[in-house]
Amino acid sequence: MPTRLLLLTGTILAVALAAPAFSQTAGTAVETRRPNGAGQKPAFEGQTRAPQPSQVVKISAEPVAEGLPNLWAMEFLPDGAMLVTAREGTMHIVSDEGNVSAAISGVPEVDSSGQGGLLDVALAPDFETSGMIFFSFSEPRDGGNGTSVASAKLVRSGAGAALEETKVIFQQMPTYDGDKHYGSRLVFGPDNALYVTVGERSDRQTRVQAQDIASGLGKVFRIDMQGKALPDNPFVKTDSAIPEVWSYGHRNMQAAALDGQGRLWTVEHGPRGGDELNRPQAGMNYGWPKVTYGVEYSGSKIGDGITALEGTEQPVYYWDPVIGPSGMAFYDGNAIPEWKGAFLIGGLVAQGLVVLHMDGDRVRFEEHVPLDARIRDVKVAPDGSVYAVTESRGGGSTILRLTKA
Repeated sequence: MPTRLLLLTGTILAVALAAPAFSQTAGTAVETRRPNGAGQKPAFEGQTRAPQPSQVVKISAEPVAEGLPNLWAMEFLPDGAMLVTAREGTMHIVSDEGNVSAAISGVPEVDSSGQGGLLDVALAPDFETSGMIFFSFSEPRDGGNGTSVASAKLVRSGAGAALEETKVIFQQMPTYDGDKHYGSRLVFGPDNALYVTVGERSDRQTRVQAQDIASGLGKVFRIDMQGKALPDNPFVKTDSAIPEVWSYGHRNMQAAALDGQGRLWTVEHGPRGGDELNRPQAGMNYGWPKVTYGVEYSGSKIGDGITALEGTEQPVYYWDPVIGPSGMAFYDGNAIPEWKGAFLIGGLVAQGLVVLHMDGDRVRFEEHVPLDARIRDVKVAPDGSVYAVTESRGGGSTILRLTKA
């Protein structure tokens, strides 16, 4: 495969016609445009528009695989190959040389209309001995669809593979006849707990259910590998509550990762303005749609137009205008030491990698690595390089390898 190297330094190579134009000055915020939520103020210093670091690492981007179907997620296999999901409903294995396998058999039917399709994939903690994987998808159902999680055994044969013992272990309920806001990311936490992020299905009649713990819309779930609620989940003893719920009041979470302490962090899509970084904690309410930064796509206020309310949690950080978050990784590698301890977030709207340098549980610096493409997923490779999955609307995907120049 021909090699193409792009040399990237912070925001210097942002393409004005393809992506938002950002500041290139160290010590100033990346975002310089007017916020959509006019008059809205952050709840504390550093909650939005953090400054760029004084020194920005130079990054090179090399395509690993091109001409792929429209991918949604990737996961590294122990031998260095990549297991990828394509939104239309296929899985493939991509070798470290960029060769793409035929579609893996045994994948269940998905509803790929709108924002739906085959979504995230995660390896079981004991994958090397069990071969088990878990994946989320928009499941077609009587009366509509919904986000579901399935488990299966990945059996490889030569360059190909098949799923065996495929079983749906968890279904977001209620079923809804829509095509938006499915989430979804899967993250294994300590003690083999599986966190599942979902959306609230977007429409005004469903979004209010993000506040209802008897509904599965707009939630983080925490389940075991059989799809059951963990016994120490916050609502297991609450009448009428869904016992798998971990946190609620979320909009549409397509980015999630554990930090170095094994704690879950998520980034969710906001409305027109209001993308949020959160650290979801047991039983906590993250506000949507009662409380949010940003406004409706029409420009009107959301609900009462408030950004704070007793009993709801403030985001650790927010973006207005949005970055369009999808895919997230915590960087604990050594190949790019300047990013040690940072969160790496894919930007669909930002069209690049968003790097959040943390100071405890607060954002200290924010930088953008422009890639001139919508970024759907982000993973850290075993050698410390960073892999980014691009997507084009109605088109295909490329997998990029990012290294220090």
